[in-house]
Amino acid sequence: MRARLEAAVLARTSRVREPLARLARDALDLLLPQRCPSCGVPAAADRALCEPCLAAIVRVDRALCAQCLLEEREPHGCRRHTGAAVHAAWLFDARAQAFIHALKYGARPVLAAGHGGALAAALPARARRADLVLAMPHHAARLRERGVDASAALAEALARALPAPHLRGALVRVRATPPQAGRREHERRAAMTGAFEMREPSAVQGRRVLLVDDVVTTGATFAAALGALRAAGAEARGVALAWAP
Repeated sequence: MRARLEAAVLARTSRVREPLARLARDALDLLLPQRCPSCGVPAAADRALCEPCLAAIVRVDRALCAQCLLEEREPHGCRRHTGAAVHAAWLFDARAQAFIHALKYGARPVLAAGHGGALAAALPARARRADLVLAMPHHAARLRERGVDASAALAEALARALPAPHLRGALVRVRATPPQAGRREHERRAAMTGAFEMREPSAVQGRRVLLVDDVVTTGATFAAALGALRAAGAEARGVALAWAP
């Protein structure tokens, strides 16, 4: 019920100033308090998790290599695969899973807004000086399943935190791909070949680009999408809210 009311609030306040939107969300908090999905205590509506559960999520302090993840090699400290770096804010656990599930399937894109700082903090200083932020594109069928484009919501939050422009529509997913977890390396490569296409290559050529997704797992999706950006002349790296080893 809260998710439906919050979606209605967002729809009605999207064209007015942010203070009015915050006031409406505060009223919802009073009428229908948000509970932490991990421990059940009250939690801020734009956080989902309570502060102790949020603080308990392990932070990832080193970059991952999407290509090494794809090849099932040690993903830290790679010097072989230029342009395949992915920075994750959290180590995926039950608390991170609860938050991401609420974001993706609970019709609550507002949750992403409170975590732009966490995404920015996962980046080295140089990477924060990005020219553009892009969301990992998803196929329309997958978005219909979820109801919320979590990647786009997180990309917008990161763009505001840096700040940097959030570029939409330049990179697209031209075909649906099956989940990559549990597949062999060659199956993952085959599934992702040709999955992404640059519609506006000139928009990213020579630019420092951050590509945002909610979770990095096998590295196959990031490896393919970052490859498409590199082929268009971008200096690209990935950013994910969580890493699920």
